[in-house]
This record gives sequence, C-alpha cells and structure tokens, in this order.
Amino acid sequence: MWVSDKWHDYELLDCSGGERLERWGKQILVRPDPQVIWQTPKTHAGWRNPSARYSRSSTGGGHWDKSDLPDSWQVKYGELTFNVRPMNFKHTGVFPEQATNWDYAARTIRKAERPISVLNLFAYTGAASVAAASAGASVCHVDAARGMVNWARDNAKSSGLEEKPVRWIVDDCAAFVEREIRRGRRYDAIIMDPPSYGRGPSGETWKLEDDLYAFVKLCVGVLSDDPLFVIINSYTTGLSPAVLTYISESLFGKRFGGKAESQELGLPVTSSGLVLPCGAACRWERIV
Repeated sequence: MWVSDKWHDYELLDCSGGERLERWGKQILVRPDPQVIWQTPKTHAGWRNPSARYSRSSTGGGHWDKSDLPDSWQVKYGELTFNVRPMNFKHTGVFPEQATNWDYAARTIRKAERPISVLNLFAYTGAASVAAASAGASVCHVDAARGMVNWARDNAKSSGLEEKPVRWIVDDCAAFVEREIRRGRRYDAIIMDPPSYGRGPSGETWKLEDDLYAFVKLCVGVLSDDPLFVIINSYTTGLSPAVLTYISESLFGKRFGGKAESQELGLPVTSSGLVLPCGAACRWERIV
C-alpha cells in the first residue's frame, strides 16, 4: 500500500460507523465513508463537536451541518497550498490520499533532469497539476467542469505557480486526447483520475468498467517517444489494483517496455495506528 503519511495540515483522526473524523487545518469535519464498516468506540472529542458534519439524505445526496465553518480555507502540503471548500456529495476539493502520487510525480520529474510535459486528465481541482508544475514540468490540465478548472487555477495561484507553463482546458477528456493526437502533440507523462461514472460537457457518458481500457489505449497515442510515467487512479471497488497493472503492462509496457506497479492508496488513522484504504493507483514507469 502507498500511504500518504507526510501531511501536517490534514489528519485522519478516527473512523467508525461509516464515517471519517478529519482535521483540515483547524477545521474538524465528519464525512461519510462506506468502507468504514467497523463500529469502534468514538472516543475522540471531535466526534461530539465537529466544525461540520455531512449527513446523507434518504432521497439521495445530502447536506452539511455547519456550526462555525468558513466557506473556504487553505491547507498546505509541503510547498503547495490548496483551497478547501465543502461541496455537495461530501467532497472538499482535495483527496489527501493522493499526496503519495503527487510526491512520486514530482520526484520522477525532477529525477529526469530534462524538460517534461505532463497531461493531467480528469484533473479536478488540480493538485497533481500543481505538484507537477512545482517540479518544473509544463502541464496541460483537462477537466470537463469549468468550475473545477477555475478552482485548479486558484490552487496554482495560491501555491505561487500562476506564472508556470500550465494550459487550463475545459473539455471532454477523450475528445481532447483525440484532437491532440491529430495535432501531433505529445506528452512525456500522463496522470488520469477518471470517475466511476460521469458526464461530459455535451452529455457524453462515462462508466469506468466499460470505458477505461479503450480510453487508456487511446492515450498511448499521445505519449512521446521517450515517455516518463503514467499514473492511473481508480476509486471503483470492483476493479482491483491488479487490473490496472494488467492494462498498463498490456498497453504501455508492450510498446515502451518499463514496468507497472499498482497498490491501494491509504491514509494513517491517528486513533488506531492503522491505515484506511482509499482507492487504488497504478504507476507505469519507463526504465531506461
């Protein structure tokens, strides 16, 4: 398991009864997590008086119950700064378990000691884009939601990276990749965080189990002749990490060689000393 254990402004304090107790800077949030099926004692004081709690509705969706929570605040990860905002469907704009992938990407880019261009697909609020740019890469950030792309730009600005070479693109990811292939534009690294299910700006539908392989196969055509790495994230419980390895070895490994490795992503839990699994990721890296 790849564990994101270098946070200072985020902490998973406890988890029990289908919920997480988290510290985001000075704010204490309670959010639902369906993987937390255990019923351990909720002894931490934060359970009784959080800054906000997200409650699911029996009719779908849910809402935040806020005691004294700002609309937005910032958390830092190393030299990076992210703007946190409580959103619908329990999200905050940052997936803290992804920090281990940000570290990997930044480390690999710096180690390359050459100009690296990164394509970040389904790029959400841009944490991976900001991490890659901070390591010296040029980045193309693509997401179908304009609000998320604007949020990503805010994160880059908050991290002092607004002058870095980042292209901010609002588009359907598959359509964008197809156009980049026709244009002859290539990238040295790809990061993708596809949703389990989603819709593009023109009503395009996406279902991970049905569409992931074809999409990853398409992305082979946008890699440079000397690619560095590809990261594929998955939050779909029906796909094991080994599935991501098989896809990456079959497509990237067959053409470029190298090696793929997949692991669960995890966050350490302060109260128990255990690690909460939070999805999976595959890293394919060309070994020269």
